[in-house]
Amino acid sequence: MKHRHDMPFGSELLPGGGVRFRLWAPRIAEVRLSLADNAFPLPMEKDHAGWHLLTVPDAVAGTRYAFVLPDGLHVPDPASRSNPDDVHAPSEVVDPQAFDWPDDGWRGRPWEEAVIYELHVGTFSPSGDFAGVIDRLDYLVDLGVTAIELMPLADFPGHRGWGYDGVLPFAPESAYGRPDDLKRLIAAAHTRGLMVLLDVVYNHFGPEGNYLHAYAREFFNPRHHTPWGAAINFDGPHNRTVRDFFIHNALFWLEEYRFDGLRLDAVHAICDDSATHIVSEIAAAIRRGPGRDRHVYLILENEDNTAHHLERQAGQTRNTATAQWNDDIHHAFHVLATGETDGYYVDYATDPAGQLARCLSEGFAFQGDPSPFRDGARRGEPSAHLPPGAFIDFLQNHDQIGNRAFGERLCHLAPAAALDALTAVLLLAPQPPMLFMGEEFAAAQPFLFFCNFGPELAQAVTDGRRREFARFAKFADPAVRERIPDPNAESTFAACMLDWNARELPGHRERLALHRQLLILRHRHLVPRLAGMAGGQGEVTRLGERGLSIAWTLGDKSRWTLLANPANLPVAHAPVPQGQCVFAVPWWNPAPHGGYVTLPPWSAAWFLTEPEKR
Repeated sequence: MKHRHDMPFGSELLPGGGVRFRLWAPRIAEVRLSLADNAFPLPMEKDHAGWHLLTVPDAVAGTRYAFVLPDGLHVPDPASRSNPDDVHAPSEVVDPQAFDWPDDGWRGRPWEEAVIYELHVGTFSPSGDFAGVIDRLDYLVDLGVTAIELMPLADFPGHRGWGYDGVLPFAPESAYGRPDDLKRLIAAAHTRGLMVLLDVVYNHFGPEGNYLHAYAREFFNPRHHTPWGAAINFDGPHNRTVRDFFIHNALFWLEEYRFDGLRLDAVHAICDDSATHIVSEIAAAIRRGPGRDRHVYLILENEDNTAHHLERQAGQTRNTATAQWNDDIHHAFHVLATGETDGYYVDYATDPAGQLARCLSEGFAFQGDPSPFRDGARRGEPSAHLPPGAFIDFLQNHDQIGNRAFGERLCHLAPAAALDALTAVLLLAPQPPMLFMGEEFAAAQPFLFFCNFGPELAQAVTDGRRREFARFAKFADPAVRERIPDPNAESTFAACMLDWNARELPGHRERLALHRQLLILRHRHLVPRLAGMAGGQGEVTRLGERGLSIAWTLGDKSRWTLLANPANLPVAHAPVPQGQCVFAVPWWNPAPHGGYVTLPPWSAAWFLTEPEKR
């Protein structure tokens, strides 16, 4: 099986031989093409739309090339499929059809089966590459995961980075392997029944290696700004070419690489005042394209909680996105587990249990409510009408760990009993759960912010990283700030490499067993009943200050009930739900149905009531 995505950008192998090269540089009078085997760059022809074109009959797959601007600057292809020597070096012509995909009939998996595992390719395995991920796929299947989500792969400067500073959106990061190595990973995952999702960044380009400003300023709209640099031009003059660039990028990963879905980073920072938002246009292109033949999912990160991107039509078909990362539930979990109320956690300081209950029963905690962290500004839109599948829940992710000064995981901050109870809530709730790599065995390694910029930018990033924590009381002392790991140091990256041997050690072994047990129960009791769930079906009863009882009507009309005490004090006189007790932590013997119990500190129990037979 061969898979290729055709696009009007970059280099294209022609059926009869040769390669056509294209670059959009509307304000540049002349662009030349530099080929590795040619002594002199070749002039390209410019058309009325600002495209510079040239067909080279003897160019082949593997040919290295760069575009030469009038001032002599050599730049890589912004639509490069491969940049083997990093982002400042020439691009490489790639034959997408050289890879033979197994004809396995893969059509993806229903969203109700989703259990997501987020990972960073460079620190996930000892080899830090695509092959290293393949080596762990069987482990992930045994764990109960059904989808892996890869942090961004767009080629970024240097060999160490989170991926959110990528500058070549079509070229997989060369430090992780060749394009075909990534395809082998996806094919291997599909063979094992695993979906593969990809994190993509459509709100900015990274600060190093982005040459678009030199020849295509139309790619950016100075009317908008983002926290990370120039805003991409989705709504100004010449936006059609820019919009097409990102629509093709989404389709490229889904069609040429057979990814099962995309997670769009920081949608709130995608500045677009067009009548049709670029996210909606991407979603429509996916529905018309790969989404016609298989399950393909679009996931958002959006701190503004704009629920309209998640709207469903009759029959649960999606207008735009499949689901959104639910930061609200993470923050409520975190405040309950740690007691921290600094920064944005202040929004969850007053009633974290109530906000947890609202997330589990209605989606967002903030649905147009005033945010103390934002000086009372209202945040979010109503979400109670949406089904649980529209919200991805998690206790940890790369951001929430890595944005801490010392990259502490939740297992470094919270008592084990709290982690047990909150993990049980996460993995057996109707919402699709997500784990961050190593969370399942309480990895001791931090996940720090790391990068590999050139010398001038590197120092600025290090200084800026330390400055941003100065507003926190515990970092007021400059000497304490100096202890914050240098993002550019190789030792910072090395400290984040997972130690897989820890899985067999006391404490780690038991946490891994708990995750496996809970995911077995999820797939056995809950997943077969999720299809067809409507929104607004979580019925909440508060039990004292922090105790909760939440009941859902599942898609088959059975009742799924949580009884939880996410606190370190017992809750007395809690009513026991009807039905079978599927799981409880710590294990306790429920009173007869209709009776009452005292919930131990940090406890959670799940009950299933079968639908009445007619």
